[in-house]
Amino acid sequence: MSKHHFSRRGVLKAVGGVSAAVALGGVSALATASSASAADNGFGLRIVERNENDPRMWYYRFATDAIGWNPGVNVLLPDDYHTSGRTYPVLYLFHGGGMDQDFITFDRMGIRAWTAGKPLIVVMPDGGHAGWYSNPVSSNTGPRNWETFHISQLVPWIDANFRTYAEYDGRAVSGFSMGGFGALKYAAKYYGHFASVSAHSGPASLRRDFGVVTHWANASSAAVELGGGTVYGAPLWDEARVSADNPVERIESYRNKRVFLVAGNSPDPINWFDTVNETQVLAGQREFRGLLSNAGIPHEGHEEPGGHFVREHMFKRDLDGIIGRLRKA
Repeated sequence: MSKHHFSRRGVLKAVGGVSAAVALGGVSALATASSASAADNGFGLRIVERNENDPRMWYYRFATDAIGWNPGVNVLLPDDYHTSGRTYPVLYLFHGGGMDQDFITFDRMGIRAWTAGKPLIVVMPDGGHAGWYSNPVSSNTGPRNWETFHISQLVPWIDANFRTYAEYDGRAVSGFSMGGFGALKYAAKYYGHFASVSAHSGPASLRRDFGVVTHWANASSAAVELGGGTVYGAPLWDEARVSADNPVERIESYRNKRVFLVAGNSPDPINWFDTVNETQVLAGQREFRGLLSNAGIPHEGHEEPGGHFVREHMFKRDLDGIIGRLRKA
């Protein structure tokens, strides 16, 4: 079994404030991208860099009023995209949080090999070091409206520029850790966008244990994303935002979707952060699964040995399930 570990020590060391320049320096392209400039394409995006030389992995960087710097996006195409003429379903795949993670995380892990021969477009967007796939309550580093960028700008841009099924049964969303939370959140808040949702070690409960995940979202975003601002507000939360984003409070929004969940059940006792993090993820996913079961909503839940990392065999299983649920290419 392949294990891919991503440390969060960078976030912990950065508490106390990190400038926007650090965030800019933490994002890199897959390959040297040629400079390009284009007018706003109608979705609030302007391409400032692009690289379409690789037959499968295309790279873009956008200027957008939603984000105070230029976020990147990788689009992984099926092997036969350029010759088949077919239309394909799309998976939006979200990375986790931390200073050592960005939108090329899954390429480092082997996403090209994992998707070889599969009839699926995979879109891997930047989500910030601690953006939490949200429009924050406050920011001292300029706009960091990741939710607007992903849902209102990127999704329609992808549908306009690639051969996709621009419909409910044509899209899935998945992610790891913070990205798993983002997947669960978007699937509920934007019900008609995604027919399949997956969370690999992603938290599913914001309020349990005195709101530890909400506090972590606030603390991490303040440290490395928002210059002291927060996703949900501090010292008082914006309670309506928390409820709107909280998967366990949106159970009916998962009806008629494919739901796939993975969490580790034996975190590393030596790694304090990993133990606390995955213990909370596991408890939240158990709460979520219980509520889904009580509501009669089918789902697939897995508890795997180990802690907070992406499990290659479970990710491949998820991919097969996604393709099985979405419209066929």
